[in-house]
Amino acid sequence: MNTHFLYLIIDAVCLLSTVMFSFHSKINFHKLFKPFFKSCFCVAVFFILWDLAFTKLGVWSFNSKYLAGIYFFNLPIEEVLFFFCIPYPCVFTYHCIKTFIKKNKSSKIGNYFNYALIIGLLIIAILNPTKIYTSITFLLTALVILFATKQQPNYLYHFYTSFSIILLPFFISNGILTGSFTDEAVVIYNNTYNLGFRLFTIPFEDVFYGLLLILLNVLLFEKFQESPQKISTIS
Repeated sequence: MNTHFLYLIIDAVCLLSTVMFSFHSKINFHKLFKPFFKSCFCVAVFFILWDLAFTKLGVWSFNSKYLAGIYFFNLPIEEVLFFFCIPYPCVFTYHCIKTFIKKNKSSKIGNYFNYALIIGLLIIAILNPTKIYTSITFLLTALVILFATKQQPNYLYHFYTSFSIILLPFFISNGILTGSFTDEAVVIYNNTYNLGFRLFTIPFEDVFYGLLLILLNVLLFEKFQESPQKISTIS
């Protein structure tokens, strides 16, 4: 397969796969567009800056064979759009899970899982300081999960449930980007900076990079929904 629009097509399919359901009367995700887009923009800025730095350092690069040829600094426009097109279906899924599963499932067992995950991520990060994709991704993910566990534990059950659903399309779309279904990878990873362990063609770190991206979106999405309510309560 050889198309300059492959990455752009992946972005578009991921976005459009859920947009049509956002206006359903039982979901009403369209009523939450404002907090979603605020959260998405804030998180995207952070990840784009991170992406710019890692691309410059050679942690990863992009195969021009599968790109439209439009760049934002040293990033292909498809990579920039990724941070807007991917969070949309993920946060939409989270919203659906939260809408249809009302019961709060936070528990001590859930907290034990969170702390075990945090400790595991921190150990791997500390043991691999020169593998900066591994160390930075795992460190940031551990810190954000710790924050959520301490401050917003009620969100985590719905988040983990939605993330488990998202994993299947994640493996398909990320598999395409990393060369599972193409002659060459769209996104090329330098194994000097990661563990070198792959799930099919997907770097192991990508799972936690994705988890971090979506969890930050969810936390800010919830935060921006709370703010108007607090103001109205005070007034």
